[in-house]
Amino acid sequence: MHKKKGIHFEISERKVLLRLFDVVLILLTLYLLESFLPFNYLTISAENTISIIVLLLYFTVFGTVFELYDLQKASKLDISFKNIVLASSVTVLFYLLTPVVTPFLPEKRLQIIYFYLGIILAIFLWRLAYITFVQSPRFYKKVLLVGEISNLSSILKALHDVDPNYKIIGFINSESVRKDTVKFKGLKEFHLSDLDQIINEHKVSEILVASFNDDHISTELYHGLINLLERGFTIREFTQVYEEMTYRVPIQFVGKDFYKYFPFSRSNQNKLYQFFRRVFDILFALIGLVIGILLLPFILIGNIIANRGPLFYIQERIGKNGHPFKIIKLRTMIIDAEKNGVQWAQKNDVRITVFGNLLRRSRIDEIPQVLNVLKGEMSIIGPRPERPYFVNELSKIIPFYETRHIIKPGLTGWAQIQTRYGASIEDSLIKLQYDLFYIKHRSLFLDINIIVKTVSTILYYRGQ
Repeated sequence: MHKKKGIHFEISERKVLLRLFDVVLILLTLYLLESFLPFNYLTISAENTISIIVLLLYFTVFGTVFELYDLQKASKLDISFKNIVLASSVTVLFYLLTPVVTPFLPEKRLQIIYFYLGIILAIFLWRLAYITFVQSPRFYKKVLLVGEISNLSSILKALHDVDPNYKIIGFINSESVRKDTVKFKGLKEFHLSDLDQIINEHKVSEILVASFNDDHISTELYHGLINLLERGFTIREFTQVYEEMTYRVPIQFVGKDFYKYFPFSRSNQNKLYQFFRRVFDILFALIGLVIGILLLPFILIGNIIANRGPLFYIQERIGKNGHPFKIIKLRTMIIDAEKNGVQWAQKNDVRITVFGNLLRRSRIDEIPQVLNVLKGEMSIIGPRPERPYFVNELSKIIPFYETRHIIKPGLTGWAQIQTRYGASIEDSLIKLQYDLFYIKHRSLFLDINIIVKTVSTILYYRGQ
């Protein structure tokens, strides 16, 4: 077999590519402005090293906040342009307002316009090139799937939703030894005997094994895969790929060997990490408390006009190790919202008041929970605490649901920035997958990532 792989950028590689070329294009913009226009505000020189690093740092941070490195949004030119303008505007504004680490304003203010428009144009042209070339079919990864037909639909959907460039060209049914196997429509089925021919003709670069029953891997299939592996061909297991691509733990595909999927982060036992987390929690909670006090007069007025009733409400939630505690929130629903029994909060829920909707979408309703953080019942980052009724119901249906309670619940978390409000069992399953990913991989870097993206959620008014 002559293995000839096509060029394909993994998700992480594409994110690095976007960031790297943003940096290169900004530096190129400064060089071109200096070379062809009367521009000396920020030149490429040794004495401006710190100023240039600050500019690149600002753009990287605000680019993350305004979702320039979200691959789904980066693939759409109209959304990319809007985000580029927002990120560039805030970057330039902060840059101009921090003259301690940046150059003083130029005498000719027109240079600021050159600076601002130059960055927007350069990044926009790079995004146009990215969509035209990197997102084109020539860079798609072609993958052959090996697995049971019963799981194909959910596997295909999960992979396509997260990365359309990951193309499953067909599958080999690991249950093909059975004569009564049902045929799968919607994806071409290949025969094991044609494995080498399939790889050569379709330029397959990876085989994805999604067989969750070892008994379905026949001796012939086993030896075929071993033979490819020994020749250096890439063969990966589905749950590993799923977790890498979706940043979720695929609990629906986890069986009796569950312990393989939960080698939880060493940070969960790292005393130094825990100490700095607690310091971080206290500092942020104190800042949140000050912000809450400053906003309180406006909240009181809004509550009197459009909420009418108690400003706060206290509700029991489940915390670390399953211990219940009382959560404090600003009331966003009508009085007696659950007089007909406990129910999910839905999108466009009629029980949410006009002012309550504003509080939810801006996340202001969460501010009183900083008191729970100061008391040690919650953290700034962690799975959202759920009500005992839902914990009891969901733990009966969703495997490993109560595993999310091995760490403190949080004001914000990986699930909150990745998906919408859970209003069903299916939504709760997805949120749990994200929560377990965070518990499994949590680190200082991931915590910073969550904080930055939480700012993005607030700015884009996506709270629920």
